[in-house]
Amino acid sequence: MTADTLKTTRVLELYQDFLSGKLINKQQAAEQYHVNVRSIQRDIDSIRDFLSEQCAKEGIVRKIEYDKKENGYRLVTQEIEQLSKGEVLALCKILLESRAFTKEQVEKQLQIILNLCVSQKEKADIEWFISNELFNYHDPAHAAVDPDNLWMVAQAVRNQSVLEIEYQKLKDRQIVKRSVEPVGLMFSEYYFYLMAVITDHSTREAFHKKNDPYPTIYRLDRMHSIKETGEKFSVPYKDRFKEGEYKNRTQFMFGGEPQKISFNYYGPSVEAVLDKFPMAKVIDEKEGVCSIEAEVFGTGVKMWLLSQGSKVKVTAPEILVQEMKQEIGNMDVQYKQMGGKTNG
Repeated sequence: MTADTLKTTRVLELYQDFLSGKLINKQQAAEQYHVNVRSIQRDIDSIRDFLSEQCAKEGIVRKIEYDKKENGYRLVTQEIEQLSKGEVLALCKILLESRAFTKEQVEKQLQIILNLCVSQKEKADIEWFISNELFNYHDPAHAAVDPDNLWMVAQAVRNQSVLEIEYQKLKDRQIVKRSVEPVGLMFSEYYFYLMAVITDHSTREAFHKKNDPYPTIYRLDRMHSIKETGEKFSVPYKDRFKEGEYKNRTQFMFGGEPQKISFNYYGPSVEAVLDKFPMAKVIDEKEGVCSIEAEVFGTGVKMWLLSQGSKVKVTAPEILVQEMKQEIGNMDVQYKQMGGKTNG
């Protein structure tokens, strides 16, 4: 028998022993198969990799664990907690609402989720609840994000690998090439975003705010190409970009400065405001009017404040108060111009 055949036979026999509930001692196995202990360890690692892949396919967790008391390895099967029918339905609804993918992609993703998580009868029940929404689903106006590119970017963030991207700017549609250090990956309002630091200092100085210490925001669907450069960068763990904290303070993924704002809320549901601003707090409430303070990041907050109409009145900082007044004034001019044309 060839060396490869002997190895394959050895791994299969070890796997069969594990399935039979036997305890495997590396030294004894090495003597039995006339190999060194390192070879047996590699065999056990191969079986572990196989079991990990099977877990992803079957949903059954099997692990090779070391029993210190018995000085050997054994197979341990673990029960995994299943999602309830309601939880699976909620996930399907959230996926449809995100409108992050094409209809073809969503149909495939939904089928995989249902096949893995529920029985055939439960699958039929859930499909009934989402069928109309899926039938009327329209592809998003933006380009579909390639899941492989999404994973490549995620790995680059984790491995601190410098990326070279070709990116279409929003204002002038110009395609620019950037070398960036990816530090975060986020999803918000239909889009996936890469948070990255531009490596070229001259490019950063040309921005509105020179040498902005915060990452630049790139929409993945506007990237024409993404490739790894082979270069690495290093960010200390304590200085890493914290997606959760950033998301709690950012509206609509618009960059800018961190600031504390105050506003009065006259609407019926202050809970909706607190859900939108996780870092907000109600500091006073009188006659149905809530005074709210919130820590925010970027200029997107102004879009949300304007969307609330007369239900919101900004009280601080003064620069934001003036920006709101100016924007409301510009809107008033536009509507007056439209009204003049209609009357004419």
